[in-house]
Amino acid sequence: MTEKKSFRSAFITVTILFFLWGFITVLVDSLVPRLKDVFELSYFQAGLVQFAFFLAYLVISVPAGALLSRIGYQKGIFVGLVTMAIGCLLFYPAAADRQFWIFMVAYFTLAGGITILQVAANPYVSVLGSEDGASSRLNLSQAFNSLGTAIAPLIGASFLLSDTIKSSEEIMGLTEVEKGTYYISEASAVQIPFLYIAAFIGLLALLFVFIKLPTILEKSTVGGYGKLLKNKIVMLGALGIFLYVGAEVAIGSYLVNYFMSMNISEIIQQNETMKYLAESLLNTNLNSIDSKAIVGAFVVFYWSGAMVGRFIGAYLTKIIVPTKVLSIFAFLAVLMLLVSMNTVGLVAMWSILAVGLFNSIMFPTIFALTIDGLGDLKPQASGLLCMAIVGGAVIPPAYGFLTDNVGFKIALLLVIACYSYILIFGIIKGKRKTTQNSSKLF
Repeated sequence: MTEKKSFRSAFITVTILFFLWGFITVLVDSLVPRLKDVFELSYFQAGLVQFAFFLAYLVISVPAGALLSRIGYQKGIFVGLVTMAIGCLLFYPAAADRQFWIFMVAYFTLAGGITILQVAANPYVSVLGSEDGASSRLNLSQAFNSLGTAIAPLIGASFLLSDTIKSSEEIMGLTEVEKGTYYISEASAVQIPFLYIAAFIGLLALLFVFIKLPTILEKSTVGGYGKLLKNKIVMLGALGIFLYVGAEVAIGSYLVNYFMSMNISEIIQQNETMKYLAESLLNTNLNSIDSKAIVGAFVVFYWSGAMVGRFIGAYLTKIIVPTKVLSIFAFLAVLMLLVSMNTVGLVAMWSILAVGLFNSIMFPTIFALTIDGLGDLKPQASGLLCMAIVGGAVIPPAYGFLTDNVGFKIALLLVIACYSYILIFGIIKGKRKTTQNSSKLF
């Protein structure tokens, strides 16, 4: 009973971290269209924002695993939180000096802290109970991660996208006093939200100084990474994580620009129901804000769909074989993207937003299916899978490059290919699991 209570308390505490990095990751998405306007970037260059953020997963994951094995999970979480806070504070000089490279350093530092938390938290949650329930527990924790991602677009639309960005030509036409006022206003719009976030992370870091987490997964296995690199399912699962994160981030990063390309803001303002919904989400009159904020508010449905889907997925993966749930959701994601590609207006908008619902169970389910049965190799496998999150650094710029050259609609074929692979992975893992279970009968 004491162990169950300890596991429950640890689960709740670590789930707070899931919420935190979900919120911050998507808040970064809200900055992409703003930075594109401020620095007059191409879609490919704007995609490099996500490249800097997710590159940290490639660089930091394995060192983070080594760090955690030496200092333990609790101290590792503290280091991760402090690193995140430093990353948030770096947004202050980046916004004040209007230096794009400082933004990139800030993103990388912030992501480095999140990486340390990811490497620890995912396998930690998976072993806080039976192995059969690992997928369900991860889906539940990731549901709160999605709660953070659902809230972030509204915060981003209200604080980061609500004012109109002036072009370089417009800025040149201002007096020196007007320029100074404009630059100060621009900087504050970015600085203030991230100062609040840094303060919250600092308080959370102090919490982890005083609480006590159960000590588990402390045993290291010699040559673990070598063994994992020869494991076909681990490699297929890592590729699945790579493509899933890349596809999810590519969609989330460019939703505002995608909607703007179809003049969705005008359609929303001309439709009474949609206008009412937008004004309710933003709590303001649409005539007083920029069109990017209007469409940006609807991004909340993309991320909140993932939240709802994960709560549902935590139940579905208990009563249905997780591989089947994964394959079905991947198929439906492909279907929604095909609909959005071949339609315009509100149908195109809502169909691509619906992909968020089917994204929901993919990361935790792929993760749990990949580390299933690995025993003491789970910590090392977590490091490899978290490295694969670098897909968020590769796919969005590639999607942006395609958009620059062939347009948003055709560029969606890249994302469709990513989800198609996840569908295939679910089928392969399902057959492998069936074969293993059958062999145990004889």
